[in-house]
Amino acid sequence: MSYLTDRKRVIGLGSAKEGVQHFTMQRITAIALLPLAVLFVIPFARNLGGEYENVLHSYGHPFNAIVAILFFLTAFTHLRLGLQVVIEDYVHGKALRTTLLLGNTLFCWLFIALGIFAVLKIAL
Repeated sequence: MSYLTDRKRVIGLGSAKEGVQHFTMQRITAIALLPLAVLFVIPFARNLGGEYENVLHSYGHPFNAIVAILFFLTAFTHLRLGLQVVIEDYVHGKALRTTLLLGNTLFCWLFIALGIFAVLKIAL
């Protein structure tokens, strides 16, 4: 027989205290992607199929390079957060869920690094 109240039994078993931060970051990255996507697509579409020298000149401009880096960083961070929610909600089995969450994080950080490297290689 336990003399603990219902409240005492559940203390420490509630929220992981990370849901609000995750929700907020996902919304911030979504809002940031609106102007970044437009600013990224305009020079990208203009240079699509163009000469190599024109692409180097376009992304050699600091504004276009910074926008491209911010776009890659924001887009893949948003992708990681979104896929994390899907994996946590729909994948059953702790080992598989952990593996997929780790793979998701590594995949997104890899493509952030590759995107930044590619832009810096062109810009510098």
